[in-house]
Amino acid sequence: MGQVLSFDALKQQVADGSVDTVLVCTVDMQGRLMGKRFHAGHFIASAWEETHCCNYLFATDLEMTTPEGFASTSWEQGYGDYVMKPDLATLRPVPWLEGTVMVLCDILDHHTHEEVPHTPRAMLKKQIRRLEALGYEAKMATELEFFLFSKSFDEISAGGFRDLTPISAYNEDYNIFQTTKEEHVMRPIRNHLWNAGIPIENSKGEAEAGQEELNIKYAPAMDTADYHSIAKHAVKEIAHQHGHAASFMAKWSHDRVGSSSHVHQSLWQGSEPVFFDPADKYSMSDLMKSYVAGLLKYAPDYTYFLAPYINSYKRFMKGTFAPTRTVWSVDNRTAAFRLCGDGTKAVRIECRIGGSDINPYLAMAMMLAAGIAGIEEGLELAPPMKGDAYEGTGGSIPGSLIAARDRMMNSDFLRAAFGEDVVAHYARAAEVEIEDFERVVTDYEVARNFERA
Repeated sequence: MGQVLSFDALKQQVADGSVDTVLVCTVDMQGRLMGKRFHAGHFIASAWEETHCCNYLFATDLEMTTPEGFASTSWEQGYGDYVMKPDLATLRPVPWLEGTVMVLCDILDHHTHEEVPHTPRAMLKKQIRRLEALGYEAKMATELEFFLFSKSFDEISAGGFRDLTPISAYNEDYNIFQTTKEEHVMRPIRNHLWNAGIPIENSKGEAEAGQEELNIKYAPAMDTADYHSIAKHAVKEIAHQHGHAASFMAKWSHDRVGSSSHVHQSLWQGSEPVFFDPADKYSMSDLMKSYVAGLLKYAPDYTYFLAPYINSYKRFMKGTFAPTRTVWSVDNRTAAFRLCGDGTKAVRIECRIGGSDINPYLAMAMMLAAGIAGIEEGLELAPPMKGDAYEGTGGSIPGSLIAARDRMMNSDFLRAAFGEDVVAHYARAAEVEIEDFERVVTDYEVARNFERA
């Protein structure tokens, strides 16, 4: 597997002419890579220390508009700069782009050089440090589901996003023949990411026409968030290079299943998995039980960070493998939290709430914070739900962005874990999404009301 580059190795590659471009990137609130393309010569001379970006990058919506109401930046404050501080440990080749490498950045206040607390990497780092203070390390993995379409992004956009034809015609879950037809896209995705130092395990067809899943080996939490963000970006770029569009929209059609991003998690001390207890019926240690109880107790509070858009909530439907109730069960895909690997040292909990539209840093930060709260509060875990969770009892996942926003705004747990200002920042982001949607007349309304109303 390709290794992450050392700075000395980059200098050599620049000297011999094999690298001429450095993508200096940060991850915005929506989980997208944003940044600049540096000439590699300038990067190794000085820009490796820091560069700058407009602070509006962390106060926009998907359209990159500049909505009012964010305390961190505004027209009144003049939209100043943040410092982009390259994390040279993330320096890596970008094999699908000629002569190009990439580095991810932390975002610092221009005056204090402290991390900006509402930026995604800073939020995850804070929870990792809290966990380390308790003596633990989180290892996590995310599954990336997405759809491949026959046409390119540009063709679909020019057609008004109406002719959305998946790359295949039928459910291709685990189907080797159908996915062979898609290898002109998926093979370079796997290989390019592997050569970029991303520990790809496999890809497979998912449970709908044109739906794919990419699996990456579990890793420390920050590495996993980096891998997820880079892989999602790469999938879009590589699909584009082959004339196709790849969408991570949570639910692109009401009559198709949605795309999820399940998150697997466990805690470790050195090489020992502290979630494992061979004497327990389900191999769950008391520590794990408290951690999972925290995930369950606070799930409604942090659902926004697993479902950040109006569209995200269209996934939560009975019989679609997307959960509707905040319950846990043993190897049961109808529950919001599934115990995996019971009876082995690989025992872990999988959160199935998040869609493929998550920002992994934010989603993982929330779950670590909830798990820590469960440990610190000494929460007891209720027995697992058995049977069909869609027909069972238990807490419900907030059914809309409005409901999730309200839970977030009133959460003492989130304020304690992240701070009042951070909660207010993301509450405003949710409000912007709601306000924008409420201004729009949809195709559904026109077709339903135009003649009949």
